[in-house]
Amino acid sequence: MSLTEQYSTEDLHPIDIVEHLAEHHEWDFDRVADDQIAMAVEGQWRTYSITLAWSPQDETLRLICTFDMDPPKARRPELYDVLNRTNDMCWAGAFAYWEAQKLMVWRYGLVLSGGQPASAEQIDTMIRAAVLSSERFYPAFQLVVWGDESPERAMDVAMTEAYGRA
Repeated sequence: MSLTEQYSTEDLHPIDIVEHLAEHHEWDFDRVADDQIAMAVEGQWRTYSITLAWSPQDETLRLICTFDMDPPKARRPELYDVLNRTNDMCWAGAFAYWEAQKLMVWRYGLVLSGGQPASAEQIDTMIRAAVLSSERFYPAFQLVVWGDESPERAMDVAMTEAYGRA
C-alpha cells in the first residue's frame, strides 16, 4: 500500500503530511509551528537535521537538511570548489555552506502553485533525496576539509546511485 493510500492527503496541510511521515518512519520530530516541522533522520555517516516549512504566500514547501561543518579558513576555497562540483551533479536541490552557523545545508523547494496538494510520496521523496545526497557527498566534503585532498580527488568518492542488484 502506498503512503497516499494510507490516508487522504487532499485536504491535509503539507506539514500535517510531513508529521504523518515522521510518525510512519519513527523519526524524532518537533512541530515547531503550524507551518514548520523539524526532525532528526539517522544516516550512515551522521544524524541529519531536517526542517520543512510551508510558505502559503509562495505556495512552496521548503526543505532544509543540515549538518555541522566547521572547516579551517585555509580550506574554505577548496570547500567552495567541491560544493560547485557537487551541485553540478545534483538534479534537484543544492548544497550551500552557511559560514555564520557552521552548517552544510541541502535546500529544496516544492512549488505547489494554484492550490495543488502535496502527496505523501512527493514529500517522502524530498526527504529521502536530501538524506541520500548528504550521505553521497559527505565523504567528499570531509576529504577536502580535513583530508587535504583536492576537490577533484575528493569527488571520486561521491559515487553515483547504484542500479540493479548484486
